[in-house]
Amino acid sequence: MITTGKYPNLRLRRNREHNWIRRLTKENTLSVNDLVQPIFIIEGKNKKIPITSMPGVYRYSIDKLNSFVKKIIDLGIPMIALFPYTENRLKDNYASEALNENNLVCKATKFIKKKFGNKIGVMCDVALDPYTSHGHDGILKSNKILNDKTIDILIKQSILQAKAGCDVIAPSDMMDGRIGKIRKALDKNNFSNVRILSYAVKYASSFYGPFRDAVGSKNLLKGDKKTYQMDFSNRDEALREVALDIKEGADMVMVKPGLPYLDIIRDVKRNFKIPVLAYQVSGEYSLIMNSIKKGLVDDKIIYETMTSFKRAGANAIISYFSTSIAKNL
Repeated sequence: MITTGKYPNLRLRRNREHNWIRRLTKENTLSVNDLVQPIFIIEGKNKKIPITSMPGVYRYSIDKLNSFVKKIIDLGIPMIALFPYTENRLKDNYASEALNENNLVCKATKFIKKKFGNKIGVMCDVALDPYTSHGHDGILKSNKILNDKTIDILIKQSILQAKAGCDVIAPSDMMDGRIGKIRKALDKNNFSNVRILSYAVKYASSFYGPFRDAVGSKNLLKGDKKTYQMDFSNRDEALREVALDIKEGADMVMVKPGLPYLDIIRDVKRNFKIPVLAYQVSGEYSLIMNSIKKGLVDDKIIYETMTSFKRAGANAIISYFSTSIAKNL
């Protein structure tokens, strides 16, 4: 219920006059506990390679992760998310490298958990697009994605990541029914404590371009992903997706991208009492960074956009700004 009153007795500006009163009446606060830092990893040694499409973001070889992850822990950020840059020679139509127990994600996870244990959570992406020669998240046959055959691979990929020490399995593929099957397989293999963060609401968006460049799939993608990722015109469908994934065993859900879909974050949080994460994706990051570099906007825009996720109802935010903003919180 909205309280009513009448000017001049009611003056809302009274609670905005000084910094102390603005802080006292603040409705939403961003903290380091709300942040997840994505990390791109690459084969080799002593590598820290800038990603031209994402200013200030790098690909790290595993031996370079020690100092970066330590910095993230020291900042108080609770979790990192790993994404591999897979060389083309390791890609094929069936994403075979996803099932290699010594692939980049598995090696990096083992390295991080051995070094830091439970000082930080490790989230691993479950999808096939970094490993397929056609750039899609599933098995492709006659230009169609095979939902159920893709799930068979995702299950095996999830088990490998759990064995490596992954704390949060994050299926981002948008295949129907994969959450329930992955949950059942994890439980059967004694990984009942491994969490599932479902990319329940992942839109077929134009904001993913820099990310696809970062993982090496951008120039390989044949066609688009509209047959399995959500139509950005749809709102009610998002709630159906979330409801299904919760029923199948998701511990947390994701809305991706972030800023263009604040209404969806709000809808999900209002309708389901479950942790909701927002992903401030690569296209959002690059647009903001390039605008800052050109002097078109102040860097305070970063804090403003991150706070908007909290205001919409997000429990946490995956963002490439996480480490930089954590320094200022």
